[in-house]
Amino acid sequence: MEIERKFLVPDLSAVPTPERTSHIVQAYLRADSRAVVRIRILDEQAFLCVKSPTDTSGLSRDEYEYPIPLEDAKAMMSLCLPGEIEKQRMLIRHEGLCWEVDVFSSPHEGLVIAEIELSYPDQQINLPPWVGKEVTGDPQYYNANLIHV
Repeated sequence: MEIERKFLVPDLSAVPTPERTSHIVQAYLRADSRAVVRIRILDEQAFLCVKSPTDTSGLSRDEYEYPIPLEDAKAMMSLCLPGEIEKQRMLIRHEGLCWEVDVFSSPHEGLVIAEIELSYPDQQINLPPWVGKEVTGDPQYYNANLIHV
């Protein structure tokens, strides 16, 4: 199960230097209220991921992710729903936790979302000073919905 909170990042220049940055391209074979089936290319690796909500808050989901051959992922991209997401993912440590900060490319240029994966739903965390409004559970900021532009 994935338990995750999401926040907007209003000022990218306030984000500290990342430990690592990766390039991500992803597309969706299915994206509806029951399940999301995603193909992701992360640098030179590829993954098939299935997610389904476990509640209505958007905080937790069942998640199944499998590595797949890169060439298969590239071929499967042509079978996906129209639209792709392209972003740079920065990994940043804050108070012992690893934050993923996604900097989206066109047509979502300027959108920056920070995500933190939790061990349990009511885990207390101290937010870094560079995060803004929480958007956990807001469908407008689901990657699967960002393809509809």
